Amino acid sequence: MRVGEICNREVIVMSGDESVQVAGELMRRFHVGDVVLVEDRDGKRIPTGIVTDRDLVVEVMVPGLDPGALAARDIVTSTLAVAREDDDLYDALERMREKAVRRLPVVDADGVLIGILTMDDLGALLAEMQSRIWAVVERQRSREERTRP
Repeated sequence: MRVGEICNREVIVMSGDESVQVAGELMRRFHVGDVVLVEDRDGKRIPTGIVTDRDLVVEVMVPGLDPGALAARDIVTSTLAVAREDDDLYDALERMREKAVRRLPVVDADGVLIGILTMDDLGALLAEMQSRIWAVVERQRSREERTRP
């Protein structure tokens, strides 16, 4: 399965020049745990970073910094890891494990943001697959009960 098949195409974005306060407000308004920072390059959204709810706590709240005075790009703590839409899902999961991240912006072949892959997405996919597996097992059990004396 390819990343582009399951990633969420509705990504909340902002410029890295905007304040951390704006990032928090966007997360609250849209009920998400991250905002992807983008640059506009010839009308294309190119991801440059990601701010997560955890970043807000660890990098801003705990040190007691003013979220209105900090640019979002100033609290990005590592180089942005991304997945390409045609990457294998397992490879993307391995990248998440290696980088210790729970979210990967998804880009097309030109590096343009097209979605985001989150651990929540993967959990939902696994739950659906598990449900389908159990349905097969239950159907087989039921069929055997009907055909055996």
